[in-house]
Amino acid sequence: MKRRTLLLLAGLATPFVALVVIVAVSASRTEREIAGHAATVAALAAKASVIPVSPEAIAALPAPVQRYLAFAVPDLTVSNRVVRLEAEGMFRRPQTQGFAPTTAEQTIATRQPALMFAATTPILSVLWARAYDFFAEGRMEMRAKIASTLTVVDESATEALNRTSLRRWLLESPLYPVALLPGGPVRWEAMDDTHARAIVSGFGLDAALVATFRPDGSLASFDAEQDGDLTTPYHGSGEHAARDDYRPVSGMMIPHRFTIARAAGGKLFPFWTGRITTIAFE
Repeated sequence: MKRRTLLLLAGLATPFVALVVIVAVSASRTEREIAGHAATVAALAAKASVIPVSPEAIAALPAPVQRYLAFAVPDLTVSNRVVRLEAEGMFRRPQTQGFAPTTAEQTIATRQPALMFAATTPILSVLWARAYDFFAEGRMEMRAKIASTLTVVDESATEALNRTSLRRWLLESPLYPVALLPGGPVRWEAMDDTHARAIVSGFGLDAALVATFRPDGSLASFDAEQDGDLTTPYHGSGEHAARDDYRPVSGMMIPHRFTIARAAGGKLFPFWTGRITTIAFE
């Protein structure tokens, strides 16, 4: 009887052990992909040129942008090419209503559009989703996997998605404000005393967002001028990003709290709200 019980337990345990091994191997492969993409972004960032910024170039910018750059990058000689950061907060998966605690890490080139974003979100009590967005040399890649194993989102480069990723780099740029200095891939168009249009160009593509500035010079939000498609199985860049809790980091003023949202029909639909927990420039 004892031997039969042991055999039964062994029979039940074998599929579970096999599943654990499959998940472990797949998770390891996924993390290697993410690390490889982050290394690609850092390598591209290292090659980017840093163009000196003249007072004349600053003076030619729209007035609210001048105030923002004086606030965010008071020392125009500050030099960095890549930023690595971690964040935590609450995330809502596409086409769902509920939010779940989420952690994320990013590696971003500050002088040219390239980024790697990866996040982990729990699902139910024992599962999780591991997702990443990778954009480099004008092409994007997007993956989401349940338990880092079962692929549920697998998007490759198209012109529309490449442009969305280019806009994503611009949307995140208050975290690395040297990207918004004159002479780089972003140009500014005047609107009024509290708004200006930022246009990022690269790889034969353009993407634009409207910046709203506070009286203290800080950038309050970036917003798209077109409605988003809320039916997609991914959030993409989102159409709205609000920033606050600015703090000094490496000679710059960096926002540490954020809300990222989809936008359509005059309404905002937040999907990622949280705070930066670590940030370092290289």
